[in-house]
Amino acid sequence: MQVHFKPRHPQAADLRDLTERRVRFALRRLGWLVPRAEVQMSDVNGPRGGLDKRCQVELRTDGAGSVVVASVASDWRSALDNALARAARVLMRLWRRGNDSRRMRQRLINHDC
Repeated sequence: MQVHFKPRHPQAADLRDLTERRVRFALRRLGWLVPRAEVQMSDVNGPRGGLDKRCQVELRTDGAGSVVVASVASDWRSALDNALARAARVLMRLWRRGNDSRRMRQRLINHDC
């Protein structure tokens, strides 16, 4: 899996290695489904503080298209972890939905014969 990191803030640039490790860890079971992941980090409202660290994760899958998830938190690590957790849940749901429809088609084919 290729992991592309796009920091839009100078502080976020220091998190390149951490981001790559966290993406690989969060998607370790579904990594075969995602050939490319793109992570963007930005500071929404600048130096004012508060919930302003935004992390957007885009997963490009082979069969389900793109999955885009964003999270906003008070620090970079929380924003990254929340976005990755949400992306993993969405990806798992898409994978299960695809498997369920394949199983259902197979049952219908076997039932008709």
